[in-house]
Amino acid sequence: METTISLDDILTLGPIPEPLQAGFLRVANGLMLRGNYPKEKVMTLLAQMLQNPKKYAFSKNKVTNLAQAIYDLNKQGIAVPLSEAGADYLPAEPAPYALPTSEKQAEQTIGLREGPLPYAVFGRDFIEEGALKQMETASSLPISVAGALMPDAHQGYGLPIGGVLATEATKVIPFAVGVDIACRMCLSVFDLPPSFLTREPHLLKRVLVEQTKFGMGGETREKFDESVMDLPEWQATKVIRDLKDKAYRQLGTSGTGNHFVEWGIVEVHEDSVTKESGLNLPPGEYLALLSHSGSRGFGANIANTYSKLAMQKTRLPREAAHLAWLDLNTQEGQEYWIGMNLAGEYASANHHEIHHKLAKALREKPLVMVENHHNFAWKEQLADGREVLVHRKGATPAGTGVLGIIPGSMTQPGFVVRGRGNIASINSASHGAGRLMSRTKAFNSITRSQWNKALVEAGVQLVGGDLDEAPMVYKNIDTVIEAQHDLVDVLAKFTPKIVRMADANRKEGRED
Repeated sequence: METTISLDDILTLGPIPEPLQAGFLRVANGLMLRGNYPKEKVMTLLAQMLQNPKKYAFSKNKVTNLAQAIYDLNKQGIAVPLSEAGADYLPAEPAPYALPTSEKQAEQTIGLREGPLPYAVFGRDFIEEGALKQMETASSLPISVAGALMPDAHQGYGLPIGGVLATEATKVIPFAVGVDIACRMCLSVFDLPPSFLTREPHLLKRVLVEQTKFGMGGETREKFDESVMDLPEWQATKVIRDLKDKAYRQLGTSGTGNHFVEWGIVEVHEDSVTKESGLNLPPGEYLALLSHSGSRGFGANIANTYSKLAMQKTRLPREAAHLAWLDLNTQEGQEYWIGMNLAGEYASANHHEIHHKLAKALREKPLVMVENHHNFAWKEQLADGREVLVHRKGATPAGTGVLGIIPGSMTQPGFVVRGRGNIASINSASHGAGRLMSRTKAFNSITRSQWNKALVEAGVQLVGGDLDEAPMVYKNIDTVIEAQHDLVDVLAKFTPKIVRMADANRKEGRED
């Protein structure tokens, strides 16, 4: 493999002005030597920049300064065109993405069953009546096969938050996945003792503020790994194509509401040491980073677009209107399915960006990373062998041996859990503590002095946030965990200490 790029190589790209040639060489060889880029990748990047210098000049990337210099020359009327030889380095135009079917879904009006299918409820004593009623309605759909309600459940749109619904294998309900598609958890555990929090609180708080972005205006310029943006699915539909640029800008950011990035202490239990647990960490306490967010504006737009489309195609009684479905054997269903799965890949990349930047700021690498979706639909098989589509809207996958994270609140602990494969819960568990009150009620009933007192008592530093996320709006996490002891085993406990959330003035519409 070639280890350097020569001036002759640079000049094959085009008539690079002499004053810029040294800069091109420095950047190109720096990427090869320090960034471990192969020569072909460096030349491709430079060719792409010359083809569209404005794009690279107005975002923070590996060639920003070079792009700004070329763009300035262009504004002065001095062209620096990409040569034919340079154009050979450009990646081939992606082939048109072909959907598996072009058959349109017919509009139809459908009624409900006379009564709901039986479904399991965990923690019934502290689940509000509205959530139970919504679950009954969902279980009355003619496409429903099985259902379950988790102990953190509360009322949402269509399927309650904390609801699990298995439908016929070809029917997907956008509102049963949720507005924030692939909202998920990610935990990084570091080989640093809890005392690091007391020794370096200012450092941890500073990097948390510097390396995270929240809310509607939250965008990043510097990316760690943007390969998710190269997936062919970004060309699948016009809806997705139109959202790609915004998705790129928001890669590595978090939303509002209950989204957070926080430092804390993970206590690994002694009985979770074995490799069979999947965690494979010696017992003890570690510094850890926990994040909660989803697919940002991209996922929200996919959800809203196809939820409306589903309601046009499948007209249900008023109480079930938000449970309208799309058929995966039609173009509309395929478009949503591709968008949902792409949102899942994107949400995962979002968390990895955040965790990489914070780990890099500490000059540490995590010992272990645990992560899971909790707003998604999966193709699964029930215990009786039936193929189904399992919608988990605010529910954690908990199949046998599957690791997951169940957070509490900004002052309550979260837990690393291992699924027990409970059939009644459809291999699911809660996704958190669950809300006790609406956001409106929180603003009207909780004072800032009460909120601050709770933070002080828990020894938590908070950056951002608002009263609608105060600790007292959530159920007791220990009670919620106890209600699902048949669903998961607890492997470790996470205690939050420095919490970052969206500032109060960066609100987005949310359903959580």
